[in-house]
Amino acid sequence: MAEQFQKGTLYLCATPIGNMEDITYRAVRCLREADLIAAEDTRHTRLLLSAYDIGTPTTSYHEHNKAEKGPQLIEKLKEGCMLALVSDAGMPAICDPGSDLVQMAIAEHIPVVPLPGANAGLTGLIASGMDTTRFTFVGFLPKTKKHRRPVLESIKDYTGTLIFYEAPHRILAVLAEIEDALGDRKAVLCRELTKRYEEYLRGPLSQLRTGLEQEGVRGEFVILVAGAVPQEEGPSDDDYASLVRELMDKGTDKKQAIRTVAQRCGVSRRVVYQAVLASEGSSAP
Repeated sequence: MAEQFQKGTLYLCATPIGNMEDITYRAVRCLREADLIAAEDTRHTRLLLSAYDIGTPTTSYHEHNKAEKGPQLIEKLKEGCMLALVSDAGMPAICDPGSDLVQMAIAEHIPVVPLPGANAGLTGLIASGMDTTRFTFVGFLPKTKKHRRPVLESIKDYTGTLIFYEAPHRILAVLAEIEDALGDRKAVLCRELTKRYEEYLRGPLSQLRTGLEQEGVRGEFVILVAGAVPQEEGPSDDDYASLVRELMDKGTDKKQAIRTVAQRCGVSRRVVYQAVLASEGSSAP
């Protein structure tokens, strides 16, 4: 027997992240039966609605109008409106203002019902080959380097896979900053997920960044980065310094030796550099 959607309820409908068929039968029926659809971008959402012959009215609800529009939508729900909330792609309320509307609805004792579906982070994770037993979703880092660094520092010791979202115009800078803060770790770049040109790029962060610089950047990205090596299993500062000296004894210049040791040990170049400085200081006459 088909589910009976309820009036006065906020439904969170997952939408496709690329391929238009990445939507559930339940979500399509909910969008058809809703009194109103609140969308990040109504023009974008109308393309989806047109593909499934859905004529439900839409209204905009996004980061720039949420303070004014949110209370209006809550009043409609109180009056008995069946409201479906969608984002431009994937699960609503993740990296979008849908979470604010959910909190407002809960505060007003309005039922909130999620309709699960596509999610870019998890889609990339399960096909990446990275550790799926422990992971954390970081999402989009702050827009400025000044604010990104504290976030990266706060997660550098996490041992599970890290999941980031990033736009093409910032991807190179963000990859460089992740490498600087976390070390040249194993990573996977997932591009154009579920679309025609879906692609997975695998390798150390430095290699992936160099590859993008050479071939050009296009498409939205999910970035998966390996977790930190537990401290008790990792090398000590003395080990870092010793490894750098070994490479230098073989003819590698100091800067490259530090870079190589950082990459091998999965730590930032800064950590290795500080270890070398400390070692040189302790051995000075």
